[in-house]
This record gives sequence, C-alpha cells and structure tokens, in this order.
Amino acid sequence: MRLKKDLANLVARERICRVATVGAAGVPHVVPVCYVLLDDKLYFASERGARKVKNLGANARAAVTVDLYMEHWASLKGVMIQGTTALIEGGPRFRKIRGLLYEKYPQYPDESPIEERDSLIIELTPRHVFSWGFE
Repeated sequence: MRLKKDLANLVARERICRVATVGAAGVPHVVPVCYVLLDDKLYFASERGARKVKNLGANARAAVTVDLYMEHWASLKGVMIQGTTALIEGGPRFRKIRGLLYEKYPQYPDESPIEERDSLIIELTPRHVFSWGFE
C-alpha cells in the first residue's frame, strides 16, 4: 500500500512514533521508537528480547501512530498505520536499514548501537492507513 505524499512526508520527517503490539495473551503493549520510512514501509530496531519482539512473534500485526500535537487543535495532524511485520535478523538488509537509522539519528551508534548479535530490525508493511488533519 502506498502512502499519500503528504502522509509520507509527515511520517518521514517526524522523529518518534508509537508502536502498538499484542501478544498471545491479548495484552496491548505500546512503546515509542525511532524509525525510518523507506519505500512506504516503516523500519525500527529492537533488542531481540524486548516485549514488542515477543509479541510480534505471537502476532505479526502492529499499529504505528505518528502525530503532531498543537495547542491550536484545528492544526492537529496524524497518521495511524496498521500492518503486518517481518523480523530482519541480520544480513545486507539489516545493515542497510541500520545505516539509515544511524543517518537519521546520529546518536544511535554511541548511545544504543544496533548489532546483529543482540538486535533486529522490524519492518512494518502498511495494510490500512488512517489520518487526521490533512485536507
């Protein structure tokens, strides 16, 4: 599914999104993550043992929200993307996305390195997109 240009611009520009997952027990889990958008797919890194990774192992569906809050509520904007995920555990694709994350977030390599031995990349492919505040 292709994101409309204005939605893709917002998603690509913003720095944080919130990722919602649900595990086998049905308990929701929401966390903020740093991400990149490439070819209409969202990518973010995680430690292999993180709750979101465990949840995605049981249920590959996730939702992501990217939004702008303004005190003037007529200016609120946001995008919710629901989709399916794939786990990228290493290899050239892992290293390519890691490079894009390092480029967007220069503090990543020093503060929280993404290494193949203990991290993975999560790819979210949009299936449904909802937005607000766009004309």
